[in-house]
Amino acid sequence: MATVEPRRRVLSIQSHVVHGYVGNRCAVFPLQLLGYEVDFINSVQFSNHTGYPLWKGTIMDGDQLWDIIEGMKANNLLEYSHLLTGYIGSASLLQTVERLVGLLREHNPGLIYVCDPVMGDHGKLYVKPEVVPCYQEIVSLATIMTPNQFEAEKLVGERIITEEDAVAACNKLHERSVATVVMTSFHPEGVEDHLLLIASTRAPQNDGLPSQLRLRIPRSAAYFTGTGDLLTALLLAQLDKQPRNLKAAVESAVASLQGVLQATVKAAGESAFANERDAKVAKDRELRLIENQHLLRDAPVQLHAEAIA
Repeated sequence: MATVEPRRRVLSIQSHVVHGYVGNRCAVFPLQLLGYEVDFINSVQFSNHTGYPLWKGTIMDGDQLWDIIEGMKANNLLEYSHLLTGYIGSASLLQTVERLVGLLREHNPGLIYVCDPVMGDHGKLYVKPEVVPCYQEIVSLATIMTPNQFEAEKLVGERIITEEDAVAACNKLHERSVATVVMTSFHPEGVEDHLLLIASTRAPQNDGLPSQLRLRIPRSAAYFTGTGDLLTALLLAQLDKQPRNLKAAVESAVASLQGVLQATVKAAGESAFANERDAKVAKDRELRLIENQHLLRDAPVQLHAEAIA
């Protein structure tokens, strides 16, 4: 596996929990294992993720973020190759992120902004409604976006029902300057045994390699939190390492995620499939990243992507 150049440094802005794995807890360690320096800012700081019966903590606002950025600017600490954003719970914070992208690109015009537009899933918003138009505005600043089906619908303002709709949504995001779009989960109507990952790029590819592809992922009855955060971090690394091979980058990222999930299912036992909202169940289902760090570095590819004609 190719080594990462020393200049590769990521600023990651997303949620943090003291116990468990979501947000920055899912992103920082894997990226460090893959050779990246990672600085991180916590958009929220909670005791645990919201899948537990109760959580406590604090939420950052835009002024607090900018205060931190001004301190970093004063000390000349804004040299980054990548900006990664995940859960941003308020419009003021997301608007400040928009300002930050411009500032970081003053220091590095080639900054790669990887935006996971965390808004919701399965028809339900996780954020306040006023956050949605802020994400629609920030699209033009992103280099890579990793929405799920619901989030992609919010970004383009249209329903996504068929694979053709999913590809059309990716193309609309390309038209707004997003170089690479990975729709991390698309549920085709009437299909129960698998979901699709749809990936599309405008970046030049090696001869004969597809620029738009699908990858079928078997559905599981197990439920976990933080999978999207982990996948986006893995995609950042793999797309950076293999910029002219979308197929290999996506397959590698998904292989690491699936490997961790399979190991977590085994460790969680019956809790992996439990329906009740219980603290013990949630604790049992926390992703097993540390025990399976070898899979984060290099997992065997079991699911292969296909070109979309």
